[in-house]
Amino acid sequence: MKKSWIISLITSFVLLGGVLLSPATSADAAKVATSTYSDLDQSYAEFKEYTNQLFALETYEAKAFTALESIDTQVTSTNRKSMYLKLTNTVIPNYTKLVSKAKQIKPTNPQIKKIHATFVKASYTQLEGYLLYQKAVSKNKVNYTLLKQGNAKVNTASVLMDQCEQQLYAYARSLGYDS
Repeated sequence: MKKSWIISLITSFVLLGGVLLSPATSADAAKVATSTYSDLDQSYAEFKEYTNQLFALETYEAKAFTALESIDTQVTSTNRKSMYLKLTNTVIPNYTKLVSKAKQIKPTNPQIKKIHATFVKASYTQLEGYLLYQKAVSKNKVNYTLLKQGNAKVNTASVLMDQCEQQLYAYARSLGYDS
């Protein structure tokens, strides 16, 4: 269950950072028209600005995931209170900030805008899963139906985040970054 909880956004950001540090060179670059250079420069700048905004969200995510990693993978009536407190005091507030700040990012580039919409949807779905987890362990008796629904949300968020990551990598490659 723990693996399904933790979407590795941090890993995505770290891997993406590696991508961004090594732009590909092209032997045909000298043949490209000046207007294409300015378009490409603008695309690079927009992409860099966007990824910098995503990196700024890492703090919230790291706090949430650190707390999640400390939660026992098997939910029982014995550990449900501890789980509830970690979800309530750390995971949900930090992930709520992440989603809120992600929604404030307004890319102008149409391709980045599409990627970002997927990112926001994935992050929000992840938060919904955490809220269901919280509700599942809020009473003395664990509500396993809600826990299962939370797992479904988190799994859906994982799929969406994978899509977002693939779209981001494809866009980076289209700009000439090596993977």
